[in-house]
Amino acid sequence: MKALQIITEEHRRLWRVVIAVDRVVDELEAHAEGEAMAAPERVFFAAVFDYLDRFVDRAHHAKEDDYLFRHLRRRHAPAAALLERLEAEHYDQRQTLTDLRNRLTTEIQGDREVSRALADFADFAAAVRGYTQGLREHIRREEKELLPLARQHLHAEDWNEIDAAFTDNDDPLFGTSAREEFRALYHRLASLAPESVGLGGQGGMDEGGAGDSGVSGIPFAAPSVAAEIKEKTREKTREKEASSAEREIRLKIENVSSNYGRIKALKGIDLEIHAGELVALVGANGAGKTTLLRVISGVQPIASGRLFFEGAEITRLRSDRRVRRGICQVPEGRQVFGPMSIEDNLLLGAYCQPKRETAREMERIYALFPILKEKRKLPAGTLSGGQQQMLAIGRALMGRPRLLLLDEPSMGLAPLLVEEVFDVVKTLKNQGITIFLVEQNAFAALAIADRGYVLETGNTILSGSGEELLHDEQVRAAYLGM
Repeated sequence: MKALQIITEEHRRLWRVVIAVDRVVDELEAHAEGEAMAAPERVFFAAVFDYLDRFVDRAHHAKEDDYLFRHLRRRHAPAAALLERLEAEHYDQRQTLTDLRNRLTTEIQGDREVSRALADFADFAAAVRGYTQGLREHIRREEKELLPLARQHLHAEDWNEIDAAFTDNDDPLFGTSAREEFRALYHRLASLAPESVGLGGQGGMDEGGAGDSGVSGIPFAAPSVAAEIKEKTREKTREKEASSAEREIRLKIENVSSNYGRIKALKGIDLEIHAGELVALVGANGAGKTTLLRVISGVQPIASGRLFFEGAEITRLRSDRRVRRGICQVPEGRQVFGPMSIEDNLLLGAYCQPKRETAREMERIYALFPILKEKRKLPAGTLSGGQQQMLAIGRALMGRPRLLLLDEPSMGLAPLLVEEVFDVVKTLKNQGITIFLVEQNAFAALAIADRGYVLETGNTILSGSGEELLHDEQVRAAYLGM
């Protein structure tokens, strides 16, 4: 039933897009003064419609119609009425999206009298709300009615065919290339979204608002840099696949305890992270997740136990020495240097690196986070929360980490940016960077993790592959709300 997991993940992403779009419409209505919609706002809506058209209508709905619906109609005749309704909604949503795109290009552009501008925007806003409300109801209907029926009535041979279609890497609609395109479209959408819901970027736009859609989830990158990053990602993926069975242990923690005064925060932790892995650590507030990261980076002393990094013991090594060895942390709450410029914050991350490499590394960071290049001379404290999170990640990457520690990277971010952060983490993982991810959003973290640990009151109570933990009943009940 891999297909159902894919559908649910896509529903979650679509839900975040819907929330963002509704919030932008709310803000525009609250501040409407009779002006035509500004260019950045038009470009944002154009990016939304591009994403919904190419991803939802051409891929997501097509796969459901051709495979899931077909098999369920054959196996369970009473489902016919529900399936016909869902198929009709697929068609209606496609027509509504075409209408919205036409409204965007014809009705709300150009100079007109105030009354006409207000009327046109009101019509556009109402149409957008109608579309997003319909998409919400459609997602609920599929999650609450369709998917349970599929689980109940489809046979193993049905799932074999459905799963094969949904996971076919060569499929022109849903394979690797298509997923790269969808990811680039989403990244563009999040980059162009207003700062209240996204990154607030405006770079890469031409006069018509088209811009560069980017490659492999890296929007607006200079072609040479983007191509290099893409090839590096593929090379690292090949290396990972070739040596997955014999990867070296990058970090090993043996029976580590740590205290805050008389309070024992960690109680004999044992943990391993292999080279090239993404390992997730999930748990409730107060479980000791951040304390463990601080122990690894050397800013929190340990009471007992030992730490090994790339085979060498680092238990008593100073934190600055650990940075020089390649242990770089993105702290909880971003913690950028507010009065300093964005560029200077990034340069601080490269303090231990050869100066000759700095300019090249900076371009890689700007390719990954175009908004930072747009605002590179501004004080870091002027950035939105999402922009600061990108800066904090970029600062750590400037240290060319051999182990990247991410502490609650999605905390406090708008829904659209939560997905964006996890897309960035997936990009870094595909480039071969070893990542230890601490995250309260257990579902999102485990969904992209090679392996995971569950921490509870200073103890690791469960471990396994990300997929195993996602389906563990104890984890689902305690951390996934399922």
